[in-house]
Amino acid sequence: MPIMPDTWIRQMATERGMIEPFVEAQKREGVISYGLSSYGYDARVADEFRIFTDVDSAVVDPKKFTQDSFVTRRGDIIIPPNSFALAHTVEYFKIPRDTLVVCLGKSTYARCGIIVNVTPLEPEWEGQVTIEISNTTPLPARIYANEGICQFLFFQGASPCEVSYADRAGKYMRQSGVTTPRL
Repeated sequence: MPIMPDTWIRQMATERGMIEPFVEAQKREGVISYGLSSYGYDARVADEFRIFTDVDSAVVDPKKFTQDSFVTRRGDIIIPPNSFALAHTVEYFKIPRDTLVVCLGKSTYARCGIIVNVTPLEPEWEGQVTIEISNTTPLPARIYANEGICQFLFFQGASPCEVSYADRAGKYMRQSGVTTPRL
């Protein structure tokens, strides 16, 4: 299962709409980088965040998730110490049937104790990616909207899979915005 290079990513994005909007070259001056890299694509975090809070003493339960668990904020945000936020990518992804994508956090944030969950994008999944961000430090942490937050690596299988995410009618198919847990 080879990792796919910039030429393949560019072709799939421009000819087949795999990434929209697509940034052809990495942007980095004065911002946390985003756009096409050698063997991946650095995506931006949108300006909508759901920050977990204990204001209403809600319990976080993946089977009975309640909106009382967080507050919604727009623009650059501060994640409280030892806390967590949900966000989503600016980019919309359409993954080919023979491809598996892995999302990794950017080292610029990781070096500050801000961790992005490792997330797979399965064959034929599409949507904006919900990003899970942890502030592991005892200090408040700033996240910059519309700048790089994570990198996606594209792995092409030897052949297309027998059953794709779309075939299974996956519960997170075509998500838009921050998508909370579904059962």
